[in-house]
Amino acid sequence: MAFCNDTESGLKAIIAIHNTNRGPALGGCRMWPYESDDEALTDALRLSRGMTYKSALAGLDMGGGKSVIIGDAKTMKSEALFRAMGRFVDSLGGRYSIAEDVGISVADVQTMAQETEFVAGTPERGAGDPSPSTAYGVYMGIRAAVAQRLNRASVSDITVAVQGLGSVGWNLCKYLADDGAKLIVTDIDQAAVARAVKSFGAVAVAPDAIYGVEADVFAPCALGAVINDETLKVLQTPIVAGSSNNQLAEPRHGTELHTRGILYAPDYVINAGGVINISHEGPAYDQERAFAHVAKIHDTLTEIFKRSAASGVPTFQAADRLAEERFQRVSLASSAA
Repeated sequence: MAFCNDTESGLKAIIAIHNTNRGPALGGCRMWPYESDDEALTDALRLSRGMTYKSALAGLDMGGGKSVIIGDAKTMKSEALFRAMGRFVDSLGGRYSIAEDVGISVADVQTMAQETEFVAGTPERGAGDPSPSTAYGVYMGIRAAVAQRLNRASVSDITVAVQGLGSVGWNLCKYLADDGAKLIVTDIDQAAVARAVKSFGAVAVAPDAIYGVEADVFAPCALGAVINDETLKVLQTPIVAGSSNNQLAEPRHGTELHTRGILYAPDYVINAGGVINISHEGPAYDQERAFAHVAKIHDTLTEIFKRSAASGVPTFQAADRLAEERFQRVSLASSAA
């Protein structure tokens, strides 16, 4: 854990490294106006854990880490701030590599790269913006969930309620619309909603209304903790599958989904497309090969769904167990060597 403060630039940040059994930690940087340092720390710890499990289930030689910058991305960004962040990343000597996340753009990461080589997801490294690959992985994950829960071979005529029309949500809508899905969308950015209605023939609803719409899939693609006591009162979809991190406010909410027969695609499994794509970056980057790897999210989720059904445990627990088998096995092998 590194607490980063730079008075001159106003930087106040946290870098959390959860596990490096499989390799150096990789994880995005989130910039958000957290109400307290404790809230920021909790977010960093949860997100870094998710990256460990995500990389393990994706079969990557990477560990899990995450960073958060405390501040408003709309008003506090500056070159000095991001260069200071780059220096803090560099001080860790390669134990953690940084990439974009909520509130942080690829251009911001490129500014950090002026101070450190330990960055990922920039055009110079081949893979570029991870949003399209993340969206593609979610699309493939939705197809796996639809096959498991609805016994449908495609998403044609399936109704998907997409919450959040940022880079990932928008690209997900495009993949789904191109495959014949019907879309219900919402976002706090009304201009983005209007574009989705025009581009995809989507039906728009108010942000609070998205939880109670009648749809086949609820795809949360904004911030986390959207599956909670309040939303579960109105949720009607048989599937929850989206890109947001930490969708369950508490583990018991995953258990409640399971009890109610709602199939949940664990977030750190279905949203791994970006980190998978980044794992292929370098001089020999091949997008077709990278996206073929991303497509395997479909098979990983299918295995998790089958394990859940066979054991009777919720899907998030089945996913955790499979991930732990993978990164703990590496740790034991290293110890034996």
